[in-house]
Parts: sequence; C-alpha cells; structure tokens
Amino acid sequence: MSHYKHLTPSEREKIYLLHAQNYSLSFIANSIGRNKSTVSRELTRNSNKDRYSPSAAQAAYARRRKQCKPQLKLSDPALYEYVRDRFLKHQWSPEQIAGRLSLENTDQSVSYATIYRAIYAGIFDTKEQRASHGNRGAIRQLRHRGKTRQTKDHLEKRGKIPISHAIADRSAEANKRCRLGDWEADTVIVKKAGPCLVTLTDRKSRFLLSRKAEKKASVEVRDAMIQCLTGQPCFSITPDRGKEFARHGEVSEALNQVPFYFPLPHHPWQRGTNENTNGLLREYFPKGFDLRKVTDTSIQNKVDELNKRPRKCLGFKTPYEIYYSITLHLT
Repeated sequence: MSHYKHLTPSEREKIYLLHAQNYSLSFIANSIGRNKSTVSRELTRNSNKDRYSPSAAQAAYARRRKQCKPQLKLSDPALYEYVRDRFLKHQWSPEQIAGRLSLENTDQSVSYATIYRAIYAGIFDTKEQRASHGNRGAIRQLRHRGKTRQTKDHLEKRGKIPISHAIADRSAEANKRCRLGDWEADTVIVKKAGPCLVTLTDRKSRFLLSRKAEKKASVEVRDAMIQCLTGQPCFSITPDRGKEFARHGEVSEALNQVPFYFPLPHHPWQRGTNENTNGLLREYFPKGFDLRKVTDTSIQNKVDELNKRPRKCLGFKTPYEIYYSITLHLT
C-alpha cells in the first residue's frame, strides 16, 4: 500500500522561497519533511527556463492529475446518446445494449455493469425527475421495477378446462428447442373488462406473434390464435390452463390438427418463454392501459420492435434474425 502524498500548494511556496535564496536541495527537503529526490523532481519537472513558479507548478500538477484518471465510457456523447436511446426509447436492457455492440464489433463498447451504474447514478434522468423526491427517474425503466413475484403458495382461481395432452407428452424436438414452430400461448390483460392481447412465442427463436382480442373469452381468443398462426410453421402449442383456451380443439382442427400440450397447474415456468415475453410486452402496454385506443397497426409496430431487440439467450441476435434466418444491422 502506497503512503505517498502529493506536494501541497504551501509546500510548493516554501520550495520556491528557499530555492530562490540558493539553499541546497537537502536543506529544502528537510525543511518541508520530504525526500531530496521529491524536491529535485519537482524543480526539474515544473521549472520553465530555470525559473520555478509555485502557482504554475500547482496548475501543471492539476492538469496531469486530471489526465491520468480514466475517462468515463459514457462521457463520449455518441455512446451516451446511443445507450440512452436504446434504454429509454426502445426498452433494451443493459445486457442487450452491451451484447449487441460486442456482437457487431463496433468501435464503441461498454459493459452492462457500467450502464447499470449510470442508471442508478441518475445520468439518464431529466431535470424534472432529479428535482422530484417521489420520481425514481430512469430506474423505473428497468425490467421488473422492483415488483415482487407470486409465491409458490399462490392459489389459481381460474376455472378448469378439459386438456388434450399433458406437457410430459410433448416431443423432444419441442422440449429441446430444435425447430421453429413450437409455440407457447397466453393472454395479456392490461385493463379489466376490456380487450386483451393474445400472445404466441416460438420456443426456439423467441419470435412473438400477437393480436388484439375484443375480450378475454374463448371465442375471441380462438379466432385470434387462428389468425396469428395461419401460414406459420406450427408443430405444437403450449398454452396455460385458462378458460380462454377452452376452444383449443377448434384451433387444432383449423391448423391441421396441431396438438395442444398443457402444463401442470401452478407451473408457469413450464412455458417460461411466453411468460418472459409477456413481461417485455408490458413495457409497451402496462397494466391500466386502454387497448381500445390502440390500433392493430400500432400493436404490430411494438411487436416488430420487440422481435428486433437482441436477446442474451440468442447470443445477442434478435428473434427476427433467428426466425427468418437473416442478419440485421442495428448499431
């Protein structure tokens, strides 16, 4: 551990006065309690044409001190604006931002830890957010916003429906995510007694299909699922056990007898791909949002944006790139 201390302005003043009176370096060093080499180095480094000025020496020291400190990554305006845009406007996570920059081998790079520190330090907050004691600023844009999850003892109160196949019977190809066309299904309610979003997520690519249903009922959900999956590769569908999927047999018949596999009760992690995607979708349509004011085109635009967001589980490629086997340029 180093106990070295930099020279102070008052010490530089003493060096100047004693040096001007032609005292030896040893005498000057003993007078200020420093090593002789410290005084010699100070006079050599900070003298101009054999003239030593304590004020000029202190200013030169301050400049060197500032330059030797590492520059903050986000002090680069271009990188700062890129991170801010992807985080605040496009809801990319810090890992997605850092991973995509690395994947595309850009000149800019930043770690996700640096982005998290910047978020918690308030670098991306507006003046109004900083002035408010109740507004947590950009931290609220993080994925979970500090919300708690349901406990394992949570009681599912939704009605029971007949099931065609248990998830234990699902094929190995679907379980191992070896192919496109194995879908997980659910509905997302943003406002009670209103429209809902029917969501279907491909297990391999994480590609999302979604359509608005006028209400969370089996007929409307059935029609939305058929519209979403018509023309898409479809080998299996794994929904939850909600009553809105009671007409799954009619969906199966309309889609060339595609089988439905139902998870065990209170086991949402058995269709975790869709659960996670629904959480991402809620960034655009939070609880309380009125879907009646949103057009189908606007919903599709948000779905497209989500499908073109890089994912860590895909090596920071996007679901769109995996599903369509193409490469995008996003940075």
